[in-house]
Amino acid sequence: MPVLGKSIFSRYPCPCCFAWDELAGYTNFYIPFHMRELLIMALGLGLLIAGGNWLLKSAVALSMRLHIPRMIIGMTVVSLATSAPELIISVNAAREGFPDIALSNVVGSNIANLGLVLALTVILGHIDVRPGFYTTDWPVMMLSTLLFCGLIYFDGTLSQTEGIGMLLLLFIFLVYLLRFQKEAVVSEVPITGLPTPLYKSLLFLLLGGLALWGGSELLIRGAVGLATSLGVSERVIGITLIAAGTSIPELAASIIANLKKEKAISLGNLMGSNIFNLLGVMGATSLITPVKVMDPHLLSHDIFWLLGFSFLILPLVFFPKGLRLGWRDGLVLGGAYLVFLYLTLN
Repeated sequence: MPVLGKSIFSRYPCPCCFAWDELAGYTNFYIPFHMRELLIMALGLGLLIAGGNWLLKSAVALSMRLHIPRMIIGMTVVSLATSAPELIISVNAAREGFPDIALSNVVGSNIANLGLVLALTVILGHIDVRPGFYTTDWPVMMLSTLLFCGLIYFDGTLSQTEGIGMLLLLFIFLVYLLRFQKEAVVSEVPITGLPTPLYKSLLFLLLGGLALWGGSELLIRGAVGLATSLGVSERVIGITLIAAGTSIPELAASIIANLKKEKAISLGNLMGSNIFNLLGVMGATSLITPVKVMDPHLLSHDIFWLLGFSFLILPLVFFPKGLRLGWRDGLVLGGAYLVFLYLTLN
């Protein structure tokens, strides 16, 4: 298993890792292995929180300046930025000959986005949705999930042709969002004040994206370092630790957005991230190199959990209170995610 860590994650996956190793080398102090990995994970978490805050500022500013609904900003700008870790890891994993990491990373990340991130977000504060959510946003996410699962289930491979088709569908969806989609979440924050200058919005977007990328790399490096010492399989590492790690940007962005009453950005980020992970990340990965399923458990277990979580969101929106996701729904999603983790690890 140590070879896995060296193959996918280079010695210095991001500048923060390089700075950390250089500091340790120059100061000549010894840090126990597990403590070192935990400190790396803590530094990564701090960067993710800062990145989520900067990304939120950028999203709100762009929404005001461009007069675009915040749900759409969340499903495009924010979701693309928070899905960058999945894209980087999946492409590198497939190129290095670890297709199960690429697939399980995306499958596990989408499950974590709904079972972990959305659960914690709505436990902290409810989200009221509008008809646009169940007429456009959820159906597109569900169709993307069905398409992805169908493509890999019957032949166990995502080909380059299928990747082109997935990227084309993503492009069509983004064009539709920008031209026709209306707000799908009830906003609690009125749009007031003067728009932030464009250069400041873009600066916050850049800083937020870099912080989320660097933080996720640090967090994943620490998690993989701990997991590989236990001899865990590639699929299990990908669908649990790496998937949860790459979902941390979504978690940071969504919780910060919810706490600041930017709930349209919060839910839009998760819906958009799941769609982008399936159509964009896996489409780009298979375009670079065909992706083959190596572990049969991914087809017999993991994709059915992905389908289940994706479908579950719709009835939860209507029950027990119509057009609302509240703390009870969060407990249902969180409980289902714990069951998924238990069955996967055992």
